[in-house]
Amino acid sequence: MTQAERDRLVTLKKAKKKLIAQREAAEELGLSIRHVKRLLYALKKHGDKAVVHGLRGKPSNRRIEESIEREAVKILSAPVYEGFGPTLAAEYLEERHSIQASKETVRQWMIRARLWRGKEQRVKQVHIWRPRRSRFGELVQWDTSEHDWLEGRGEKLYLIAMIDDATSRLFARFVRHDSTEENMKLLWSYLEKFGRPLRFYTDKASLFQTAEKRRRDEPGVDKDPVEMPPTQIGRALRELGITWIPAHSAQAKGRVERNFGTAQDRLVKGMRVAGVTTIKQANEYLINDYLVWWERELTVEAAHPDDAHRRLEKGHNLAASLSHVETRQVRPDYTLRWDGKLYQIERQAVTAGLRGANVRVERRLDGSLAVRHGERYLPVKECGTADKPKAARPKEAATTPRAARRGSDWNKDFDLKKAPKLWQAVQASGHRRGEAL
Repeated sequence: MTQAERDRLVTLKKAKKKLIAQREAAEELGLSIRHVKRLLYALKKHGDKAVVHGLRGKPSNRRIEESIEREAVKILSAPVYEGFGPTLAAEYLEERHSIQASKETVRQWMIRARLWRGKEQRVKQVHIWRPRRSRFGELVQWDTSEHDWLEGRGEKLYLIAMIDDATSRLFARFVRHDSTEENMKLLWSYLEKFGRPLRFYTDKASLFQTAEKRRRDEPGVDKDPVEMPPTQIGRALRELGITWIPAHSAQAKGRVERNFGTAQDRLVKGMRVAGVTTIKQANEYLINDYLVWWERELTVEAAHPDDAHRRLEKGHNLAASLSHVETRQVRPDYTLRWDGKLYQIERQAVTAGLRGANVRVERRLDGSLAVRHGERYLPVKECGTADKPKAARPKEAATTPRAARRGSDWNKDFDLKKAPKLWQAVQASGHRRGEAL
């Protein structure tokens, strides 16, 4: 008998002995007078047990049969469900095996079967959360996660994700490399679907920021920072009118980091159950299953209904902006050099001032090449391999004789010891003393 039941019994006995009126007992217990009368009748008939619920100690009428519990435990014991928590296990039991049970019921099943061990609650350090932005598209966090997404069943993959700060709406794709090209492809897809956000929030990876090169022994505190040229992604964001904000720590972009934590648990296990082995299957599962679940369960409404995304205008050329851009100088013969090859500007495109001018060369995501001078694109065609600079002539060895280096052999086989004396040479020449030389 609980303490509340003992207190109720005391009040009822007072009413039975008429120490208090039934109306007063009803007010004290928070019950109706009619129910107090029923309890007094039960107390007279059954004694103190009247205050104890009649179903206590008996199985619930809504209790799930033991056979269903055994079947669920057998399913969850399979290797494909290894590591599943009660919440995820309850979802898969209902969706794939038509076994409906709350996550708390599944938790108890798994604990009894030793498939799950409850973790001890620990007091975490209090963290002051940064409030969300108020509008969809006002700030988008962008990052890449390297993980064994296929658990050894296929090639190594990277997950690039963009998550809106105001709504937690997620946009992500699996790629083979965390490269500028793959990030630009995802950015292109995002811009076509949602438009241009106001700001992107990323880490300080080399894809987004060019680091200043310094010697290791050079102090960096006393030296003023040098403004470095933007990366290809940084340049593209400038051309599209999107602000880039660098995060100074992983905790600063916690929303996208927590997204990766969820994906590395739920997404990995979901792809395991679905038998995903290729990047194509991984992206299909990501789009058709995981992102649909994320949109339904984890997104929220923005504080302000206005969409901060801006549409792409006619002046925005995604193919040009989202490409690898470099500057080249036009040669006197109206050619330019790119990637070890020569490209000839077609004759009809030649204009005054083009010779020696700097042009913008765009290597686009589809592999094509575009050359722009000012606001005009120039038709070019490949005309051969560019000439390589001539290598410097190697110096001759120091041991080579001087005569050989001059190319003359006038003193070849000359021996100073066998040569005639000086006076003998003078006599042989017919020279007389006193004569002018």
